[in-house]
Amino acid sequence: MGSISGRPWTITAGGATLAVRLTPKGGRDFIDGIEQLADGRSVLKVRVRAAPSEGEANDALCGLLAKAVGIPRRDVVLIAGGTARIKRLTIAGNPTTVIAALEKICQ
Repeated sequence: MGSISGRPWTITAGGATLAVRLTPKGGRDFIDGIEQLADGRSVLKVRVRAAPSEGEANDALCGLLAKAVGIPRRDVVLIAGGTARIKRLTIAGNPTTVIAALEKICQ
């Protein structure tokens, strides 16, 4: 199906994949919106209070996205970038519902 132009997510059969730029120890848990990287890719900018040690920031990221999209925490899975700033996640669920929720939080 492909990604929507300028959006950091791609529709998949079981939901969506999402590119995120995570800032750990960012002062608060917050989704800052969409950012364009220097190479032209789009990412969802997210900051969390948690430190990057022992996967705490990744767990906080998954929890924050699950809450924002309105799905259980177990439906948000980190698939790439565990120790990197740019991460890829899958969000399980009805693709239309997931994308609508992502669009809403990025307005």
